[in-house]
Amino acid sequence: MLPTLAKPGLLVMDVDATLIEEEVIDLLGAEAGCGDELSKITARAMRGEITFDTSLRLRVSMLRGLHIDECKKRIISQIHVTKGANVLIDTLHAHGWKVGAVSGGFHEILDEFLPGLNIDFWVAHHLESINGRLTGNVLGNIVNANAKVEALQTWASNFGIAHEQTVAVGDGANDIAMITFAGLGVAFCAKPAVQAATPYRILTRDVSAVLHFLNVN
Repeated sequence: MLPTLAKPGLLVMDVDATLIEEEVIDLLGAEAGCGDELSKITARAMRGEITFDTSLRLRVSMLRGLHIDECKKRIISQIHVTKGANVLIDTLHAHGWKVGAVSGGFHEILDEFLPGLNIDFWVAHHLESINGRLTGNVLGNIVNANAKVEALQTWASNFGIAHEQTVAVGDGANDIAMITFAGLGVAFCAKPAVQAATPYRILTRDVSAVLHFLNVN
């Protein structure tokens, strides 16, 4: 039984390359002068060739010395919301749903960007900085595959939302666990391993197509 819009529900989506078109860490890498090298590591992680935890720490270490406050606005100006995102979020909210985001990106960027999309809550990484310059370290826990599942579980529990009324949407290897865990898991323009994990796939870059998988009564 697919989730229905007739009851409260929860949709949780990945951010980079799902809710937005870009990979924020690649934009940070471009600012730090290591964009090409960093992007190659991102691609390997998305394909599942190296663990997300390893790839994240490696990529963040390459950002050492970057003045995050000076480049924050430039990075946000380069972010493009994926087609259909506003329609999806507004439609779900109109039916009493909650919308969360789970990101391998960073609070330093997303805390300023996501409120404008009416996302209800999100988890991401915190970058360590001293006097505004990044140290190359991540503070706290890594938002890996298990953390994404835990966020979905926590939010559903907090709002009394049944498991069968949960939806997860993502594109990379780090999203497979939540896609297979949720009541409905959707692979969005995803890597082959992610598409293989669920029969529910969107192959065009319009995330509002998630609504086609939901019952209306």
